[in-house]
Amino acid sequence: MLSTIFKNKASIDQSTKSNGLWHLALNRIKADRIAVISFLVVLFYFILLALSMTGVIASNWNKEVAVSYAPPTFQGADAEPATATTETTAALPENPVDPLKDVIQQLNAEIQAEQHGSSAIDNYGMIDPLAADMQAIDQQLGGHLLDQQQQLKTTLPFGADKWGQDVLLKTIKGAETSILVGLLAALLSVMIGTFLGAIAGYFGGWVDDVLNWFYNIFTSIPYLLLVLAIAAVLQQKGILSIVLILGLTGWTGVFRLIRAEYMKHKSREYVLAAKAIGVSNMRRMFVHIFPNVSHIALVQISILVVSFIKSEVILSFLGFGVPVGVVSWGSMLNEAQSELILGKWWQLAAASIAMAVLVTAFSMFTDALRDALDPKLK
Repeated sequence: MLSTIFKNKASIDQSTKSNGLWHLALNRIKADRIAVISFLVVLFYFILLALSMTGVIASNWNKEVAVSYAPPTFQGADAEPATATTETTAALPENPVDPLKDVIQQLNAEIQAEQHGSSAIDNYGMIDPLAADMQAIDQQLGGHLLDQQQQLKTTLPFGADKWGQDVLLKTIKGAETSILVGLLAALLSVMIGTFLGAIAGYFGGWVDDVLNWFYNIFTSIPYLLLVLAIAAVLQQKGILSIVLILGLTGWTGVFRLIRAEYMKHKSREYVLAAKAIGVSNMRRMFVHIFPNVSHIALVQISILVVSFIKSEVILSFLGFGVPVGVVSWGSMLNEAQSELILGKWWQLAAASIAMAVLVTAFSMFTDALRDALDPKLK
């Protein structure tokens, strides 16, 4: 009898217990099928990021494994271009108005007579000054140069670039750079925006005026122009430089939202009670108030990651991004400009599709997360 009473009481307590904000948000996300699929796609990209950073995959992305501009496998190998021969060269029409024609023919005849059978004469009857040296080097290497050329693949699943590098591995390595830049820059921006917004909203007065003046300076300049101006001033290429450029210019939106929340929460009862018992300002700001506004910072991180990935692509495309020897989606798109003229579209397609899938999935998950953390929605 007593056990039944205790069980009923426990079930009543469990049913009447109110769930926290994070628990409710998790249940809302689980019920949203699009949010779950988007989260799985983003998780897949982050797994690729971890495997690429640890060298498990794409560690040899810059190795020449195929011929130049090897097409994707489904397209098939390109037909080998016809090579010029001495017979076709001899059939070419001569220039009847060339005053040195007889002299050149005589010299070519003497050269062919002296060097008959030598590989130093090319298909046009002229001497190749490097043929003998290259032949000697190849013999010293045991025919390694010829074997290496024969071992290069003519097709790859996603094709190859100008240097014979696998586009698939290059896209994975480029994802590592772009995602890492987006994450680090977003964390830096949110940290700066949260700290300045908390100070401005909590203290108010002249502190709020100074920080708002600083905020208005940054927002009065078009964002892309501001990013390009700072990149031109730094004149240094590298992942750290891109992170600093994006992080130091993207904190304004976080500042505005956090400042408004701190202005609202600083007059709440729990903050006034903490003040009455002598809790310091910093503890009230970041121990008492911040947990109640942390969901805003989390949503801003996810929003800024998408924005900074696109910004990194733009910077690398314009030549202000990653240095030579480092690959990103932006540098791949930059290389694809010249390839499109030759009809080689696969590097552009690989980088564009990979970026579009990640940005779309991240944006949809961010929208679902923002709705799930909105206390007004039930």
